[in-house]
Amino acid sequence: MADLIPLKIEKGLWKHFFTVSPLIIVGTKEDDSYNLAPKHMATPLGQGPYFAFVCTPRHNTYHNIREHKVFSVSFPRPEQIVESSLLAEPRSDSTEPKWTVDSLATSSATTIDTLVLKDAYLILECELDRIVDGFANYSLIIGKISAASVDGGFLRSKDKDDQDLIFRHPLMAYLAYGRFAEIKDSVAFPFPKNFNELPK
Repeated sequence: MADLIPLKIEKGLWKHFFTVSPLIIVGTKEDDSYNLAPKHMATPLGQGPYFAFVCTPRHNTYHNIREHKVFSVSFPRPEQIVESSLLAEPRSDSTEPKWTVDSLATSSATTIDTLVLKDAYLILECELDRIVDGFANYSLIIGKISAASVDGGFLRSKDKDDQDLIFRHPLMAYLAYGRFAEIKDSVAFPFPKNFNELPK
């Protein structure tokens, strides 16, 4: 058995090891302009049309969603890592729009008033379901997906081998904190016999 080292349960807990997360870009309406911000604490909620991510009231993203009740989620490709990183640059003035939003390739969402990252492989357009505050300085923002679209190369089907699909169309993972990985090699998960991965 591995030698386990006890850790203090404190604010800096997660910096002592790596975990694997998605990297998403959240788009919001901000006054008369738009904001795009990278997030990694993000997940679907169940098998239905709900998606959530962690944010903080210290960020404009939180207040934009509370005011306008909508947000978009763009899943960038590995080759979009630089654009994704630039969107994390702090503003010199919190009341000014991010210069990077205007300098990057974006598109308008189809059903809500915000932007998405152009060439992202998966786009979700969400209406605010609820915000759950109280996780110290952080909050869980939950959206109900009103529209979703995926690049055809990333679409799973019976005619495509999953391993080949991921190899040809790699995914990006954020290794919190401070690293990322391009995922192109994968193997089938060894589920027990008669196990149904997804509910009927």
